[in-house]
Amino acid sequence: MRKEPAPVAAVAALLYGATLWGVVWYPLRLLEAAGLGGVWITFVSYAAALLAGLPLARGWRAVARNAWGAAALALTAGWCNLAFVLAMLEGTVVRVLLLFYLAPAWAALLGWLFLGERPGARGVAMVAAALAGAVVMLWEPAAGMPLPAGRADWLALSAGLAFAAANVCVRGLATVPLGAKAVLTWAGVAGLAGLAAAWPGTDVPAADAAAWAGAVALGLVGLTTMTLAVQYGVERMPVHRSAVILLFELVAGAVSAAWLAHEGVALREWLGGALIVAAALVAARGEAGGAAMAREARG
Repeated sequence: MRKEPAPVAAVAALLYGATLWGVVWYPLRLLEAAGLGGVWITFVSYAAALLAGLPLARGWRAVARNAWGAAALALTAGWCNLAFVLAMLEGTVVRVLLLFYLAPAWAALLGWLFLGERPGARGVAMVAAALAGAVVMLWEPAAGMPLPAGRADWLALSAGLAFAAANVCVRGLATVPLGAKAVLTWAGVAGLAGLAAAWPGTDVPAADAAAWAGAVALGLVGLTTMTLAVQYGVERMPVHRSAVILLFELVAGAVSAAWLAHEGVALREWLGGALIVAAALVAARGEAGGAAMAREARG
């Protein structure tokens, strides 16, 4: 039987979402240069996305019946996105993206521990390849062990782990509509960033009105359209196809970082990244591919 081609609109939507996720580091750094810190950029942009998305949300009775799961989703997805933004501002783009893409490996492990999902031979191979890639990337001969090199690495790794945990929460909230899950995600990010911004000793940035307006525009235009585009695409294509298309985020990130920030990638990072991408491709061929996570947990 011949496979039906993927709808053009769905492919275009996924490429749009993946491209924006790959280049979002650039407006983030422009806003930081304009005087807004990463926490404030995250709070303002996700609060704007939350307000814009509220009319789309349905099924709050189902949320109320699953209050603990909804809170877990908001917390894990919230940290995922906040840590990803901070890592992008502090680290090199490609390295952050590659460490974040360990998420399918974490998802397989968490699914096994909390949902009883046996990974099987394919899943074990995927986890092994991803972790081997991380070891290659993080190996420091002077330290003698594969540890993150700095805060950006820790943030990227924790963002991927939180992404995987949020995916487990998403699967546990099967009766909650997608719109409500997206709103829970945006609320979680805005809430955590708001707490960080209100922490004692944290001052309101002395940025001009254009910078604040830029953060609002990033949320209203960038974050909402990225989320809706990815949701549109993955709902109209098999998971294994949409997950592979979403890997275009790595291409967009690498090209934009080399062009706009003149960031290079070391040979060791290329080798480790190749293993991580191979693991993501293996995950994409299984039922727990990366696209299932990107749909709700990353907004």
